[in-house]
Amino acid sequence: MVYALFIGNFAPTLNYYGMSYDWISGFNWRQVFTISMVLFAVIDIVGSVPIIVDLRNKLGHIHSEKASIVAMIIMVAFLFVGEEILKLIGIDASSFAVAGSFVLFFLALEMILGIRLYKDDNPSTASIVPIAFPLIAGAGTMTTLLSLRAAYDKVNIIVAIFINIVLVYAVLKSSAKIEKVLGNNGLGVIRKVFGVILLAIAVKLFASNVKQLFI
Repeated sequence: MVYALFIGNFAPTLNYYGMSYDWISGFNWRQVFTISMVLFAVIDIVGSVPIIVDLRNKLGHIHSEKASIVAMIIMVAFLFVGEEILKLIGIDASSFAVAGSFVLFFLALEMILGIRLYKDDNPSTASIVPIAFPLIAGAGTMTTLLSLRAAYDKVNIIVAIFINIVLVYAVLKSSAKIEKVLGNNGLGVIRKVFGVILLAIAVKLFASNVKQLFI
């Protein structure tokens, strides 16, 4: 009721500035929670704490603010521009979502089984850039964003990105303390738990989009 009154009162203002309140009405906390869990599992910032600590030891101070802001800009930009790139090369969103579900599936296997199927560039070459990209906004994150766009409203994805960036910033700031508190075993357990969650979401994403390929 309150939300409806809010939208009703500000509808003329939104229309004046060329904004659609239908887009805002797509906000859903359940979707935000689901997307946040997916991105948190894919980014795996807690599991990357040993890498972050190693970078900090090798290169000194890490600019947590800059790394977080750059990662958020990359993710939001790719969320909007990524689909246009797909259209340019003639790929529909459902096909990309199915492909993305396979990527999520293998990422989940990595987390659950403790194996390494995908090897990214060596992140020890600089301080800011390797953390923002590809450690946070890497290939897996980019694929996931476009896959999520095929199933969820953009406003919910943006909110989920912001929530994850806040978590990323907190982890970057307190990475040394987190490693001491959780230890290697604790970090391993967290990775496996989120790996199972990511695996279930990959299966759901595949099932909800594969039928579109045969229509």
